[in-house]
Amino acid sequence: MTWVNALADNVKGEAAAPRIWIPRQHGAWPMLAIPLLLGISVGRFSGWQLALAGAAASGYLTSATAQTWRRARSRRKYRSTLLVYGSLFVAFSLALTISHPALCLALLALIPAAAVTVWLSRRGRSKGVTESLAQVAEALVLIPAAAYLAGPLNDSRVALATLAAGLYLAGTVLAVRSVIRERGNSRFAALSIGYHTIAAIAALLLLPGVYAALFVALAVRALALPIAERRLADTAHPLRPKGVGMVEIVASVCLVGLCFARPL
Repeated sequence: MTWVNALADNVKGEAAAPRIWIPRQHGAWPMLAIPLLLGISVGRFSGWQLALAGAAASGYLTSATAQTWRRARSRRKYRSTLLVYGSLFVAFSLALTISHPALCLALLALIPAAAVTVWLSRRGRSKGVTESLAQVAEALVLIPAAAYLAGPLNDSRVALATLAAGLYLAGTVLAVRSVIRERGNSRFAALSIGYHTIAAIAALLLLPGVYAALFVALAVRALALPIAERRLADTAHPLRPKGVGMVEIVASVCLVGLCFARPL
């Protein structure tokens, strides 16, 4: 149980307050951190990348709050949250674009992807795969942006890092969903396994061998998760989101660690 849930349980009268300020989408943080770190790995560290991290975090919080606001019946309570997060996002973004005008090109990807996520966040509609993949597309912009802030771009390295992150993050959306929101859905599990098979083949063809080995392992994980979920479903220890999250943490650390140990 996270501290947010604990607070909500202990203080019933203020249960909504933490949720207003802290979105309950824990997977979004590694979705931001991984591209940012991979962008740093293909170049070098720059202090401007901290401003980029601030823009990414505040931008995500603004987007997530806007989606919740769009779904909510009582929207007034989200005004302060939107104002604070939106102001931070604007401040970080202005600082970055004034100092590095070429970053404005990121809007070509960010605006359509953000429009998709907000448009699909209608009241009464649960978060879908398309929405999650649009968020992946938004996050991938951080790779060339982080690399650009550190100096001249190495286009081939940035492209390979973006490919690796995109293959992994899209796969994570499918693998995690196959045993949580789509639990017991054989067709969706087959979709996840099929995607990971294609991703492993793409990695074998386009990425260094050690990365290909990682994506083969990720394909095995995509196959193993639904099997484990079904076998454990009627036992005293079923597969829970926390366990799935731990698997993804290990996978994320392996990818980021590999990118720093054996840069693309």
